[in-house]
Amino acid sequence: MEKELENFLNYLHTELNSSNNTILSYQKELEKYYNFLKSHNLNYLNIKKDEIRLYLKDLGQNKYKNSSIAKNLCAIRSFYGYLVIKGKLAKNIFKSIKNPKIEKKLPNFLTEEEIKKVLDFNNPKYNVNDLGLPVLYLYQDNLYTTRDLLIVELLYDTGCRVNELVNIKLEDIDLNNQSIRILGKGSKERIVYFGDYTSERINNYLSDRKTILDGKNSDYLLVSNESGKLTTRRIEEILDDIVRHLDLKSKISPHTLRHTFATHLLNNEADLRSVQELLGHESLSTTQIYTHVSNERLKNIYNLAHPRKKE
Repeated sequence: MEKELENFLNYLHTELNSSNNTILSYQKELEKYYNFLKSHNLNYLNIKKDEIRLYLKDLGQNKYKNSSIAKNLCAIRSFYGYLVIKGKLAKNIFKSIKNPKIEKKLPNFLTEEEIKKVLDFNNPKYNVNDLGLPVLYLYQDNLYTTRDLLIVELLYDTGCRVNELVNIKLEDIDLNNQSIRILGKGSKERIVYFGDYTSERINNYLSDRKTILDGKNSDYLLVSNESGKLTTRRIEEILDDIVRHLDLKSKISPHTLRHTFATHLLNNEADLRSVQELLGHESLSTTQIYTHVSNERLKNIYNLAHPRKKE
């Protein structure tokens, strides 16, 4: 099985052009399955349904959440699909194995008031004395301020994923049409759009970008002077710095700003299909989680406003 696993991971890379994150995730999930088969002396090509049930029971006893088990089954299902394609098996037995029910959590998002505070974090009105905080580089006028302002603006204005953000190249940006070509999951391209604020941020940043690079060359929009390309981890740290120095209750991740983007569009009457395309979701059902957020908002408005609810 080890050789087939190696071939499968190569297949993901060379033929499906899957991302490194996807390949590493599948490898990790399949190692769990492989270790189970090995410990129970089972042949992966002759696996039976009762043995699969034993495996799932084993995962449950090891405190795996339903979401983690579903993720694991997804990787195994893909592996067995590959075996069918390569003629190693006649059918994929895991196609008949249903995922456990997963309770969908509502995505964390910011209110319009909160996002305004984040976007204005370098505004002079948020001075150090008002906040009672020490002076940090975020409140100073330097090269990195324009870059960090742009990061926050892009995440909220376009709704792109953080790994999509770090891979934006200068050639992907069309300033005239205020659009960016994004390479999303599965190497699928889509176009996202930005407004006047982001356009201004880009122009302000580009004049500082060369100085940040300090003689290095880079095709990427967001850069550092260490490697020439900003990492997703560094963007998370930048957001952590901003949150730490603003009076916000919750932690903000790059995905929080993506959730906020989608929620605010729907709250302002954007249609679901358009939001799906802007987010780069393959399935509309993935986007529908945001309608629950919008529905919750409408419910709160009803509870506050309807006379019969006030009695």
